[in-house]
Amino acid sequence: MKLGHGQAVWGMVAVTAMWSIAGVVTRQLEQARSFEVTFWRSFFTCLSLMFILPLWRGRTVFLRIHWRSRSFWLSGVCWSVMFTAFMVALTLTSVANVLVTLAAGPLLTALVSRVFIGHPLPTRTWMSIGAAGAGIAWMYAAQVELGQGARQLGSLVALCVPVAGAVQWTITQRSQSHGEKIDLVPSVLVGAVISALVTLPLSFPLMATRTDIAWLALLGLVQLAIPCVLSVICARVLKAPEVSLLALLEVIFGITLAWLGANEAPGATALAGGALVIGALVVNELLGWRQRNVGCDC
Repeated sequence: MKLGHGQAVWGMVAVTAMWSIAGVVTRQLEQARSFEVTFWRSFFTCLSLMFILPLWRGRTVFLRIHWRSRSFWLSGVCWSVMFTAFMVALTLTSVANVLVTLAAGPLLTALVSRVFIGHPLPTRTWMSIGAAGAGIAWMYAAQVELGQGARQLGSLVALCVPVAGAVQWTITQRSQSHGEKIDLVPSVLVGAVISALVTLPLSFPLMATRTDIAWLALLGLVQLAIPCVLSVICARVLKAPEVSLLALLEVIFGITLAWLGANEAPGATALAGGALVIGALVVNELLGWRQRNVGCDC
């Protein structure tokens, strides 16, 4: 599946909208906590992908996986870290704290891609990343409550997600730029399997109610399986920092949903910082469109 640039941009917007439901859904859980939440979500992600991949790629999809590829396994490990750290962090601190921490992604991705694959960054992207970083710092200052053990630990756990994400997107870009015919989509499944296996022993005694399991099944399919596969497809078209910058929309969507659906209201400073982030995204895309269509040096 090959997308145009505009299609890939809107695809990533859809991805972030699906990713953003995790916080508000987690707040609806009755008994499931911590590693059990992660286990069930990863488990249902595995089931979903076992159905989606053969339906999409054919029944021989698993025979065509490049099991000996180092990039494939590194990608899978990155997905597992993101899956696990994100949900554990949500059980330790507020949705806003977690999502604001995730927003360090563009800065980390730009650094990793520049250092390891020499990816050139246009001025507009650097400026947008700087503006987005300022907005995130503003939000972070308002939301993160230092000195409270659980919340501070939750923010540190959440930091593992953008680090793993920066490595993940860079691996995807490098495999494409070097002409490696490696399908990294199944690495999402590998990440879910690793996450489920690692967290299962830590989940006992299992306390989830039927309602909890239904909510977590929804997360496995709609919040992970579908958007993660789509994000890999979009990453084939978009540059790594551009993908990560678009992914910042998850912060805005997620905080808004938690506010409306779980009464976790952000402060005025968080809203102002979020507006700055969205502004950076809009400006970056508009300048990118102008550069591609007019040929100017932006």
